[in-house]
Amino acid sequence: MKRMNDSTQVVVGIVVSTVLFTAPAVAEVTFEWATVWNVSNAADPLNSAIVPGIGSVGYEFRIAKYNVTNDQYAEFLNAVAKTDTNSLFNGQMTASPHGGITQSGSSGSFAYAVKSNMGNKPVIYVSFFDAMRFVNWLHNGQPTGLQDASTTEVGVYAISDGLSETRAGDAQFFIPTESEWYKAAYYQPSAQGGDSDGYWLYATASNSAPTVATASATGDISNPGANVANYDNGADWNGQDGTLTTVGSAGGSSESFYGTSDQCGNVFDWNETVLSPTTRGLRGGSYNAPATIVRSTFRNQLMPTTEGNIFGFRVASPVPPEIVPATSQWGLAVLVLLILTTGTMMQGKKIFGRQHP
Repeated sequence: MKRMNDSTQVVVGIVVSTVLFTAPAVAEVTFEWATVWNVSNAADPLNSAIVPGIGSVGYEFRIAKYNVTNDQYAEFLNAVAKTDTNSLFNGQMTASPHGGITQSGSSGSFAYAVKSNMGNKPVIYVSFFDAMRFVNWLHNGQPTGLQDASTTEVGVYAISDGLSETRAGDAQFFIPTESEWYKAAYYQPSAQGGDSDGYWLYATASNSAPTVATASATGDISNPGANVANYDNGADWNGQDGTLTTVGSAGGSSESFYGTSDQCGNVFDWNETVLSPTTRGLRGGSYNAPATIVRSTFRNQLMPTTEGNIFGFRVASPVPPEIVPATSQWGLAVLVLLILTTGTMMQGKKIFGRQHP
């Protein structure tokens, strides 16, 4: 039976926390998740000769439905880049019409804001180092402070040379591997409506090249529907002949089997896999790429320091334990209150009984 995709945007246990004790403020950056199951699926036979085992994953995981956006990355910058020791901000985010974030102030008091109509567009001009530090920050609870071991430098990845870092076993967030990313994008079992070999050529659940997206004056895809993607410079707005579009605006009919958006075009996504002694992988193509680049057969790799106007990333996470399945937040809060109330009443009975034998 096909499962519902997990699209909740709350941190597990937040309701319990607010009932039981005074919790810190809710973190600003949240995600809509797509759960990727079909454990130990077969690899894609089309590309396995070049990439052995590609697409086969032996565990469930979650991947963000959308790329990390300018809104989300600006929250990160405002938390840890008042003094931007590790250059998490790239000046082209402001200077380029494709970029979406501005910086003001001076070192020690830098502040970041999102350009008009750019908050829900993918962040670009981010390196693999930037992606690792963002994930570390998420894993560490989205703290505020200098870029150090408590915020960005340790957590999921112990930042080093960009190539030797490996994922911590207790990672609560991470950058997907090439196979994790690939499975989320292209896999659909034939028995569940997929292609005969279990893989689509495009991350829109299709073997046919998608319809090229067009854009509204604010950067939403203006021709949403089945098998639509932002590539081949079709999304003209903001004075550009092809540029970024709002994440997810092609609509649900253009999502992958697992419910992800924009794994076909818009921006290349960094992945965790080391592909050579000097490179990490990227997948998915971009807003200015032709059809041959946005399909499953194209594999990109670059030095982890690379930043550009077509490179972004998305995050992934383990599937959280379902402690109370199908229980609403209000239902869970009521349940906790009932338990606390019952405990208090029972304790009162014991005290009363001792005072009045």
